[in-house]
Formats: sequence, structure tokens, C-alpha cells
Amino acid sequence: MAALTAHRTPAGAVALVLAASALFGTTGTAQALGSRALGAPLDAVAVGAGRIVLAGTVLALFAWPRGPLFPPGRRLPTLLGAGGVVMYQLGFFTAVQTAGVAAGTMIALGSGPAFAGLLQWLVSRRHPGRVWAVSTAIAVVGLVLIVAGSGDGASGSAGSVAAGALPALAAGLGFATYTVAGAALLARGATPAGSMGAMFGVAAVPMAAILSARWPGGLDSVAGATTVVYLALVPTVLAYLLFARGLRRLTPAAAATLTLAEPVVAAVLGVLVLGERLEPVAFAGTVVVVTALMLLGRNLGGVSAR
Repeated sequence: MAALTAHRTPAGAVALVLAASALFGTTGTAQALGSRALGAPLDAVAVGAGRIVLAGTVLALFAWPRGPLFPPGRRLPTLLGAGGVVMYQLGFFTAVQTAGVAAGTMIALGSGPAFAGLLQWLVSRRHPGRVWAVSTAIAVVGLVLIVAGSGDGASGSAGSVAAGALPALAAGLGFATYTVAGAALLARGATPAGSMGAMFGVAAVPMAAILSARWPGGLDSVAGATTVVYLALVPTVLAYLLFARGLRRLTPAAAATLTLAEPVVAAVLGVLVLGERLEPVAFAGTVVVVTALMLLGRNLGGVSAR
């Protein structure tokens, strides 16, 4: 019963978003394990497209019996949110391929909360608040330290990083867009499942075309198929249902900042599961991010949506 009602308090909502972020953080490890099992790198774009196609279908089918997915008052935020989902997927993978994993990830994840705060202000005229701004700035510093100590901090030349900055920023804007759109759907009476089912269900349509163009990309193997199924069901379907429940009680800006727990989880899993080495600077970065999220979580009065 506690899990079902956790979103009713700000502290419970924070816990739900952090749980979702922990699941998000398993994405890179799962894809790396899939590539290891296959013996060759999986096509990241094909994996991302397959993930959204399957997850969008599952979320839409799950939400369908619980009410209409596209009532008149929710169509615009649904379409905008679906566009954000597609923008994030394409922007992120393009950025990583162009600028390198470290720079692409840092720009995409670091810009998401800033864009969410800006969009929240534009849509609702509600400033995210000083605590949010300070927490976000501290967390982004921690993110920089994590990627600098990941062993990939020097990947990508100055020119490639500059070229990858635009798609990385597009990914951050995409994440912010579907976060704000999801909050708008919830405010208009959608259930958490309904909001995510509508946005990801619509996003599955263009992503299916992309999947067809990139097929097979390693997805016709047992390792590839297993990876996509996991990524679709756990860090997408389950994670976004948790995220949406938390979003009921948090502003989009606060929820977006809390998702910066994702690289912390990813770094820890890289050490424990993939045998990667966590440099001292990266460890310091995880401490900085956790400190920032604790600061935000303890000042719930300034971030509660209601």
C-alpha cells in the first residue's frame, strides 16, 4: 500500500523519481552486456528505436483500458511529448557518436534540467526557485567530474565535440519537453500510465520507421533481442511509470534535476558489473551529485507541484 500512495507526499514523489533514475542508469550496462554477448557492438540507434517501439506499444496497451489516450484537451501535449521522446533518442545517439560518450552524455543530461526549468517558466510562469537552481548547478558540476573520471573524458576532438553539441542540446530539450508535457497531461486528468502511454505510443510510430531503416543492427540475435526487451520493459516502461507517479507531486524542473542520479548509478554499475575503474575524480563527482539531490530533496516546500 505504501508503494501505491508514495506519490501523495513530496518525499514519496522524490523516492519514486530517484527509483526511476536508478532504472535509467542500468541502460548503458545492459547495452554493454548485450554487445559482449553478441561479440560485436549493437547498433545504438537500432537499439534505441526498438526500445521505444516495444515500450510505447506496451505502455499504450497498458493504459488503454484505463481511459481514452487522446481526448481533445490532451492532444497537443501528447504530440509535443511524443516529439520530445523522438528528439531525445535521435539527439542523444547522434551526440554520442559525434562528440564521444563523455561529452555527449554530459551535455545532454546536464542541459535537460535547465531546459525543463525554462519550459516550466514559459508554460506556467512559475520560476523553479533558488533551491532548484543551486541544486542543479551543483549536480551538473558533479556530472562533469563523473565523465572526466570515467576514462572517456578525452574522447572526441574539439571539432567533434562542437559538432555534437547541437544534437546533445536537442536531446536535453527533448527530455525537458516530454517531462513538461507529461506534467501537463497529469494536470489535465491523465493517469500516470495514460500520460506515458499516450506519449510513448505516438513516439513508437516514427521510431518504427527508424528501426526498419536500421534493421537488423544486431537485434536479430538472442543477445540483441534480449537487450531490447530488457531496455523496453525495465528502464522504460517500469521506470517511466514510476517517474510519472512522482511527477504528480513535483515540478518538471525538480523531477528533471532528480534524474541526474542516473549517471551515479551508471558509474557504480560500470565498476561492479563491467569491471570499469572509477577514478577518484569520478567518485568525487558521485558524492557531489548525491549532495545536490539531498539538498533538493530536503527543500521540498520549494519544489512541490501542489
